[in-house]
Amino acid sequence: MATIGLDSFFRTLNNNLEPHVQQHLKNVYACLTMCVLSAAAGGYAHVFRILPEFHLLSVFAALGMVMWLMATPDNGKNRGFRLSLLLGFAFASGIGLGPLLDFAIHVNPQLVPTAFLATSFVFISFSLSALLTRDRKWIYLGGTLFSLLSLTFFMGFCFIFFRSLLMYKIHMYLSLIIMCGFILYDTQVIVEKKRAGNGDFIGHSVELFVDFLNVFQYILKILAMKEQQEKRKRRSD
Repeated sequence: MATIGLDSFFRTLNNNLEPHVQQHLKNVYACLTMCVLSAAAGGYAHVFRILPEFHLLSVFAALGMVMWLMATPDNGKNRGFRLSLLLGFAFASGIGLGPLLDFAIHVNPQLVPTAFLATSFVFISFSLSALLTRDRKWIYLGGTLFSLLSLTFFMGFCFIFFRSLLMYKIHMYLSLIIMCGFILYDTQVIVEKKRAGNGDFIGHSVELFVDFLNVFQYILKILAMKEQQEKRKRRSD
């Protein structure tokens, strides 16, 4: 039964995606994997104090490198340099996660690996859903997703002045749902870009890495919030 299921899966994938698109996606996901490993190294360097603490500087470094990457067109000869920028961006992003990782480890050290596994499962599930859908209906989610993203920014701004646990929970869960939607959207956009002749797999991997990183952050925050509430409940009992 498992063999039949895998055969059906690969048959559907081959029917939906042309060989050159499949090869492009392999390159994109290879870059994404390297990004995740680089970000993990950055987070590790912060948590174990291998590097001096420069959280704010890492944010500017990540922003600068990704802007440099996007401003450097792929000409086929500069891929090594652009890949270095990509991995530098991911490493700096991992360092930027340091305060959140410190907080989660303080609450419960098991939250970080749990959040990573949950993020991987969510990302793989939504990516496959996007790739196995014959019609590109998820592309039309773009306008809705960006509108909802603006709403979450407004909610986050309001939270500065109106401290509400309910608002915080709504903001976290809504943001997570939006990021899952972006996985569907960005995956299908990458496929269509390749079909239109855009083979910049390094640039395309940035979009998916940002999605992965955002989903990880929101899952980790939600898990930490639940863990704190359970600890308070145990203390009150």
